[in-house]
Amino acid sequence: MATDLIEIDIEHPSTDAIERAAAAVRRGEVIAIPTEALYTLVADPFNLHAVSQVFVAKGRETQRSLPLLVRDILMAEELAAEMNSRFYLLARHFWPGPLTLIVPASARVPLKVTGNTGRLAMRQSKSNFANALLEFLDQPLIATSANISGQPTCRRGIDVFGTMDGRVSLVLDGGLCTGEGATTVDITEPYWRMIKPGAVDEKEIASCLKGT
Repeated sequence: MATDLIEIDIEHPSTDAIERAAAAVRRGEVIAIPTEALYTLVADPFNLHAVSQVFVAKGRETQRSLPLLVRDILMAEELAAEMNSRFYLLARHFWPGPLTLIVPASARVPLKVTGNTGRLAMRQSKSNFANALLEFLDQPLIATSANISGQPTCRRGIDVFGTMDGRVSLVLDGGLCTGEGATTVDITEPYWRMIKPGAVDEKEIASCLKGT
């Protein structure tokens, strides 16, 4: 596979860049885009071939789940089997932003995306480009770090190209991403759990969920 690299304005992405990225996703391809914190592989979560290609591109074990980016809370509701009060408290306080929430997945979400766990990780990004792509496609997107599993994450488009050349069809180079990675919280159990530390501090989450 030949990997194309195109430069984009991360704050004011052109329509051409968005359309090219969307066309690749619709063809079932895996592409890399910049977000507010790091570069991310995105693909169509409802296309099982595309889902498989994400695992191949990263060299990722198939029993590990793939997180999704959503446009808003309404899109998240369509992907979850149920939503509890913790989800709404956290999403309304921290979205869009660096907080990933794990919820029970609805039957609409392919089990392969959840790593056969039936649980789904979702986030609404602050990235202008990511949100423009979500809006254009009108669907969620797989969003997992653009690196080989076990290797450092990439913050520059050219680094992604060097790492993922031949593994993805397109890299959209928006320069350097400088933000801190997302915090991941599991809210499927009676007691919420911090799964991965990140930009949102555990104390902030505890304060938001106080009394629940």
